Amino acid sequence: MKESVLDVLIYLFDHYIEQELEVIPNQKDLKSQLNQAGFADIQIDKAIDWLEGLAVKKDEIDVGDACSGSTRVFSGIENERLDVECKGFLIFLEQSGVLDSEDRELVIDRVLALETDTIELQQLKWVVLMVLFNRPGKEAAFAWMEDIILDKVSNVVH
Repeated sequence: MKESVLDVLIYLFDHYIEQELEVIPNQKDLKSQLNQAGFADIQIDKAIDWLEGLAVKKDEIDVGDACSGSTRVFSGIENERLDVECKGFLIFLEQSGVLDSEDRELVIDRVLALETDTIELQQLKWVVLMVLFNRPGKEAAFAWMEDIILDKVSNVVH
């Protein structure tokens, strides 16, 4: 069993968010359901911590008075974990108006919280989708990202 934290998060997103279930189980029931789905306790705990971190960080992120023409300089750890394709995609999303500077910082924070050595573009897209889902007023951006991800998935399936 080689599932990652992101696999657990995607499973949760697919089964609880996309299906718009009325009742989301409590943490104990959720862990039990995830165990039955085949996920390891450690990955489940890390996924729950990741979600809690998202809830906390979305209220803490403050980029101040970022100028609209400013350029984001990536730190050493960000450069190690995000390849050129991922960084380019983040810049594209910001320049396209899908992400604002606060969203971008939240995405970077949550990507780094995955604790993987490198992030692939598809993984980054899922994190962007999850962040946008949790940001009020970002419904159009969320729908656009959802189309991007689901289109890619459906192309692979067909």
